[in-house]
Amino acid sequence: MLLPFIVLIGAMFLMTRSAKKKQAQAVEMRNQMQPGTGVRTIGGMYATVKEIGDETVLLEVAPGVHAVYAKNSIGAVLDDAEYNRIVHGDEPDTVVPDDVSSLTEAAGQDAETSEEAAGEPKADLTKKTGAAEGDKDAKANGETEAK
Repeated sequence: MLLPFIVLIGAMFLMTRSAKKKQAQAVEMRNQMQPGTGVRTIGGMYATVKEIGDETVLLEVAPGVHAVYAKNSIGAVLDDAEYNRIVHGDEPDTVVPDDVSSLTEAAGQDAETSEEAAGEPKADLTKKTGAAEGDKDAKANGETEAK
């Protein structure tokens, strides 16, 4: 009789403990903010931190546009690379060709050489005409073939 109550109290203790852990992590993240870092608010707005007060943060949401937010409204503190990638569209140093021809030519040559080396002919994927079409039409009109 007493066992269900003990299990219930234990479950409540574990849930509140994990919630307190998450709150402590969020407070620690907000304490690591410095002027110049990029942040995302809980509403999904990206901005740069300009000043930090006791309970508020001054954010630059656009060049020359400043807004005061509560510290609790900061959802994530972003590192510089991630902030620049999201806000400014900066991509890592990857080389992307202007057209796809350089990619498809190399892949096509590799496929041709591998088929020639194997000695296998290419598969014929063209539509067949003739008797096969006649059989299809006959069956489509409701005729069935007896077995």
